[in-house]
Amino acid sequence: MASIHYIGMDVHSTSYTLCCYNPENGKVHHVQTVEPDPLQIVKYLQGLRRLIGGDAQFLCGYEAGCMGYSLYQQLTGCGIECVILAPTTMAVPTAARRIKNDKRDAATIAKCLAYQTYSPVHVPTPEDEQVKEFIRMRDDHMIALKTCKQQILAFCLRHGHRFTDAKNWTALHLKWLRNLPLNTMHREVVDEYLLTYDHLADKLKRLDKRIEELAAQDRFRDDVKKLSCFLGVKTHTALAVIAEVSDFHRFPSAGQFAAFLGLVPGEQSSGDKQTRRGITKAGNVHLRSLLVESAQAYSRGKAGYKSKVLRARQAGNSPQVVAHADKGNLRLRQRFYKMVMRGVRHNVAKTAVARELACFMWGMMTDHIA
Repeated sequence: MASIHYIGMDVHSTSYTLCCYNPENGKVHHVQTVEPDPLQIVKYLQGLRRLIGGDAQFLCGYEAGCMGYSLYQQLTGCGIECVILAPTTMAVPTAARRIKNDKRDAATIAKCLAYQTYSPVHVPTPEDEQVKEFIRMRDDHMIALKTCKQQILAFCLRHGHRFTDAKNWTALHLKWLRNLPLNTMHREVVDEYLLTYDHLADKLKRLDKRIEELAAQDRFRDDVKKLSCFLGVKTHTALAVIAEVSDFHRFPSAGQFAAFLGLVPGEQSSGDKQTRRGITKAGNVHLRSLLVESAQAYSRGKAGYKSKVLRARQAGNSPQVVAHADKGNLRLRQRFYKMVMRGVRHNVAKTAVARELACFMWGMMTDHIA
């Protein structure tokens, strides 16, 4: 019977530290630091096979981090079995946390592989990964636009210019900015800011149009239409959730999906003492931010009311899907108002709504529709 050896890899952009762990004798051996090249890992395994025997089997693993899925794809492409470990799920001894270096980290990864004291990271399909990266790039440009807006408003505030005729960033506000009576240098500063603003605003319109085209593909169309039935969830958010999660059925329950997003409350209890904390924030940061932003929609409007825009988004879906979404929309609006009336802070209430919204989304995508 072939023996299985576990290869822990502590990977960085400048080097890979490799080690082999054999659970039969409990020893870590052949620790080696190589250049950041997958071929170096292949050579390392070939050398181990010559020393151990031709029937030896290897399971490689590394922590999720800066390498993304690229190293996984390169190794599996070479026929090497590999997994990506979720760092927050790894069982790391307390002593190992106090003394940390690449060799120890590689050994810890190898032991986690051997004793299965970790949860693997789900590797999305190439199509889902491409869409995910595109949406994240779009959101980076949105952050840049928000920064530009803040810089323009801060400049106006520093120099005593206030706009009170309408809301900021309307056509009237932009016209006011372009006609401000400023000296030569300050006029040049505002014009440069506005050039950046116009460039980013136009680019975001183009990127949003491209996202609509991606959402219309056969792979995403039906699922995007389903998730868009919820308040605050439009094409951008729906497509982001689908591309990031990839397979909703890998979560046995709605609670586990909410935990994946880091939206469940933390806890530190011992004996009779129970202490609840804020949300864990131990999951997908991007999706968590999008859902909390979507939850803002439940802080406005009358419970049970459906706007024309929402009705248009729900059109074309099955009655069961629309009924499930309506049930969620009604419950979440009522829950937000009840929490606020009890004195719960708005941000806490929105986070609680975001958690339940995630649960309703899981039900929608796994056909757990009441």
